[in-house]
Amino acid sequence: NVIWTSQGDPVDKRDRPDEGGKMTAMVETQHYETFATMEYMIQEEDWDRDLLLDPAWEKQQRKTFTAWCNSHLRKAGTQIENIEEDFRNGLKLMLLLEVISGERLPKPDKGKMRFHKIANVNKALDFICSKGVKLVSIGAEEIVDGNVKMTLGMIWTIILRFAIQDISVEETSAKEGLLLWCQRKTAPYRNVNVQNFHISWKDGLALCALIHRHRPDLIDYSKLRKDDPIGNLNTAFEVAEKFLDIPKMLDAEDIVNTPKPDEKAIMTYVSCFYHAFAGAEQAETAANRICKVLAVNQENEKLMEEYEKLASELLEWIRRTIPWLENRVAEQTMRAMQQKLEDFRDYRRVHKPPRVQEKCQLEINFNTLQTKLRLSNRPAFMPSEGKMVSDIANAWKGLEQVEKGYEEWLLTEIRRLERLDHLAEKFKQKCSLHESWTSGKEELLSQKDYESASLMEIRALMRKHEAFESDLAAHQDRVEQIAAIAQELNELDYHDAATVNARCQGICDQWDSLGTLTQKRRDALERVEKLWETIDQLYLEFAKRAAPFNNWMDGAMEDLQDMFIVHSIEEIQSLITAHDQFKATLPEADKERMAIMGIQNEIMKIAQTYGIKLAGVNPYTNLSPQDISNKWEAVSTLVPLRDQMLQEEVARQQANERLRRQFAAQANIIGPWIQTKMEEIGHVSVDIAGSLEEQMNNLKTYEQNIINYKSNIDKLEGDHQLIQEALIFDNKHTNYTMEHVRVGWEQLLTTIARTINEVENQILTRDAKGISQEQLNEFRASFNHFDRKRNGMMDPDDFRACLISMGYDLGEVEFARIMTLVDPNNTGVVTFQAFIDFMTRETAETDTAEQVMASFKILASDKPFITVEELRRELPLEQAEYCISRMTNALYGESDL
Repeated sequence: NVIWTSQGDPVDKRDRPDEGGKMTAMVETQHYETFATMEYMIQEEDWDRDLLLDPAWEKQQRKTFTAWCNSHLRKAGTQIENIEEDFRNGLKLMLLLEVISGERLPKPDKGKMRFHKIANVNKALDFICSKGVKLVSIGAEEIVDGNVKMTLGMIWTIILRFAIQDISVEETSAKEGLLLWCQRKTAPYRNVNVQNFHISWKDGLALCALIHRHRPDLIDYSKLRKDDPIGNLNTAFEVAEKFLDIPKMLDAEDIVNTPKPDEKAIMTYVSCFYHAFAGAEQAETAANRICKVLAVNQENEKLMEEYEKLASELLEWIRRTIPWLENRVAEQTMRAMQQKLEDFRDYRRVHKPPRVQEKCQLEINFNTLQTKLRLSNRPAFMPSEGKMVSDIANAWKGLEQVEKGYEEWLLTEIRRLERLDHLAEKFKQKCSLHESWTSGKEELLSQKDYESASLMEIRALMRKHEAFESDLAAHQDRVEQIAAIAQELNELDYHDAATVNARCQGICDQWDSLGTLTQKRRDALERVEKLWETIDQLYLEFAKRAAPFNNWMDGAMEDLQDMFIVHSIEEIQSLITAHDQFKATLPEADKERMAIMGIQNEIMKIAQTYGIKLAGVNPYTNLSPQDISNKWEAVSTLVPLRDQMLQEEVARQQANERLRRQFAAQANIIGPWIQTKMEEIGHVSVDIAGSLEEQMNNLKTYEQNIINYKSNIDKLEGDHQLIQEALIFDNKHTNYTMEHVRVGWEQLLTTIARTINEVENQILTRDAKGISQEQLNEFRASFNHFDRKRNGMMDPDDFRACLISMGYDLGEVEFARIMTLVDPNNTGVVTFQAFIDFMTRETAETDTAEQVMASFKILASDKPFITVEELRRELPLEQAEYCISRMTNALYGESDL
């Protein structure tokens, strides 16, 4: 049922009209092969008789066959100069066969050795034989050796097969058909009597008559004279080359001066006129077909443009949003970081939800477009680079990853700044206490008062120094605490770390200096200690007991004023317990205070008893009884204040616990609800009970219920905001976070929308293919039976088993071909939509790409291009202008027409 055009393209004979405008009858393949074999046997016998080729005929055949080959080779951007030389390596011969047949030949050998050339020529000869041609006495070695007769014979065989064999006129074909066509076309013209393909063409009038019959505007036949054969021939050659795209293949002088022109050369040239004019009657049919295709293409392109626009806008928004979320430049104040957190909440509540809807709509539009393209047998829509649905999904996934990281970073930074503020305040407090204590100590240790002191004064200095050393050791912990706090501030990247480091370094340097000066003073006092024997034991005892007690009170005051941060009731209860333990030690401390004050009273009593005149100060310490009393009073005042602060924190933590429980109560309901709805939607999508419309109604009901549930999500968002404002960072009462609920909610909305879209596409496919509900249910039942994972997709093995159960006899090659249809992207799974498309593909009644291209070739008179004038002449104005515009854009890769 198939014939080949002059371009080598397969065309159904039922679509090719004969001279009367009627469709030719179908011809069985077996009959065609038998007929072709007979024709080629006749040709080969003729060739055997002409082994001694006439030199004039050989010249004509060289020129004609060379021009004929070049008329096809120029479509591939090349040509030949010497017919017996340029085909020797087989490369241009293979290229010629590919151009005229429209098929791919095996890959040629690239070497330049003789066996490479013979291999290439054999590939070409094998291809000719595969088309039903028997080559007798023509071997690859003769072609490679440049045998002129064999080369011309091979080219003539190719011309017969691809240019003449397909000619059919009123039950005659090939040579007889071409001769009959010429006789019919030239019958009305005077002085023209076509009886053969040699003498009948010598005067040129037959060629001019053929041109005038189809294009009377090109030749004025009334002015031609039979006694001017060369003029007539040259006129025909020039007009054919200029206006009909038929190259000049003959020389007028050779034809006129040869008693009998070469029949093969004349047949080759005349066949070009047949192919140039034979398709004129099909122009109107081809134009209508093109109009239909262009209308479908316009509608699809509109959908493509809408998809491209939506995709570009969404990707641009993602591109602008990701850098903002990736910005991890921390603010230096808590207030600034909390403002960042508030901006992020606005993004979540206001800016992102519309984009989620746009993404869902984009996927729906894409699926609808692909369904329409499949139904019209068009290639699948391939968006611009970077705008595939997968690209958008990946970009969206990247956005969500960055978004999650950004929220975690914000919360971490807020914790860090809170910790930094606490540490900075604690550092300043301890430094102030330490600097207050060390003030004047270096000057004191540097004094040399022992050189002129009395015995009692030396003893006093010695004891005083010992008390100082005890005090110094007691302050060692505070210095270590200051250094540790400074180190932690540096590790947490405190913004004013330079000031902290400078102050810490000054304290450490001063501490080292104090240690050195203390040791030097002890050495000096020890040298003179033997000279002094008396010491005031009571003053010494006071100093020794007052100093540690004073340090204890300093530590107690420091602890009572210490700032604290807690995040749970357990932590604040721990602080309260520690405070209660401290209060339990106060009675013992008061006893120690009374004992120290008793020492001072004893000193005063001895002085009064024995009339000792006191200097007024204790020579061993700077602490006075008044100092002890004042600090004790300060400690007693700070204790109730500490109680109050702890109780206030207990109340705050209890309020936080209520917020946690309130959020957990809602989250523990919403989370399972979302999961349940996801499972119910999944069951609806694979349920075959009821019609598609009923499934659609059920899904719409689910969708409305989900939308109505949005108020619960909003309420949970409000509770979550209260938790974040209260700086609550954990919740042991639920495993659901707000992020989990948001992601689940977005997935639920996307899933219901995608499922509705799938059912809509199934309805569209059912209506377009004319499938009954019972057939759809049968397809769904078969699909569900072999969908072992119940996820709406079959793997290749399950798909093969399903086809076998439905009566398909599958080999590996056939199954691989089917898989390319149902899984063109090689994802490894077969969806239900692809399954339905495959089961209904045979019933499609849409135009194929080959039919459309054949229609264009008919309008172009088998030229490899079509002009603007031809389009405007054959198509309606609007369709012609649209086609011209799209073809112009296609030159720059802007259209897929």
